[in-house]
Amino acid sequence: MAQYSIKDLENFTGIKAHTIRMWEKRYSIVEPQRTDTNIRFYNDDDLRKLLNISILNRNGIKISKIINYTDEAICEKVLNFSFSKGDIEGQIESLVVAMIDLDESKFEKVFNTAVINYGFEETVLKLMYPFFERIGVLWQIGSINPAQEHFISNLLRQKLIVAVDGVSNTMNGNSKSFLLFLPEGEHHELGLLFYHYIIRRHKHNVYYLGETVPMSALVEISKTMNIDYLLTSIFTSLSHDQIEGYINQLSENFKKSTILISGLAANERDIALPSNVILLKDVYKLKEELERIPK
Repeated sequence: MAQYSIKDLENFTGIKAHTIRMWEKRYSIVEPQRTDTNIRFYNDDDLRKLLNISILNRNGIKISKIINYTDEAICEKVLNFSFSKGDIEGQIESLVVAMIDLDESKFEKVFNTAVINYGFEETVLKLMYPFFERIGVLWQIGSINPAQEHFISNLLRQKLIVAVDGVSNTMNGNSKSFLLFLPEGEHHELGLLFYHYIIRRHKHNVYYLGETVPMSALVEISKTMNIDYLLTSIFTSLSHDQIEGYINQLSENFKKSTILISGLAANERDIALPSNVILLKDVYKLKEELERIPK
């Protein structure tokens, strides 16, 4: 069972730390445990309970009333709020609970309801991106069990692959060729898969290489294929000092191509970009670039 600090609970639920402490004293909602060195910590049950309370409280139910509900009543009301259109925060919190419990059924209910309400593309943009941003920071500092993060990531990965396969691959005279890949050692594939989906929706041809592609393999491709656009994401595989050199290598090997670079590591560093390189801060920037291509 994972251990969470009170700051972790605040980041997950949006409930301020001082409010959590007040609820502890007044209502005994959660009872933190202590490590051998007397540091307070909370477990999965505490987080799950506070997430549910957060959903109900944000939807106008007072804490003094919530504490009198049975666990069954809380779960029923949470489901009603989580599946209502517009409560993105509640849906994100329900996904966190699904991740903690390794509950595929709950993930499916939340995700599929969002797709019905918003459509697939907007579900990924409005729901899944904010969800992964929230858990990503906590995963990096060790507050989340990596198995939980991998569980939920693979569920979304399956959804993205099915969505890509479902896009009609109808090209036209203005269609461009896109080479999508991750640098060697890079495994964060979800964003790249979503980019694949977006590009296919704009009726362009995609060569999808996936994760951890060596530069030598890209060089070989450059010798045999004419690629209009390259798109890659850099998160953790390259150090800050290596990123600029890597981008310059891509620019040199694909002089006639436009190179699109995304990912947190690339966006965090202020680097001089070659003339054929464009930095993508988010998926909306990619969509802007795609709209510039004549149809």
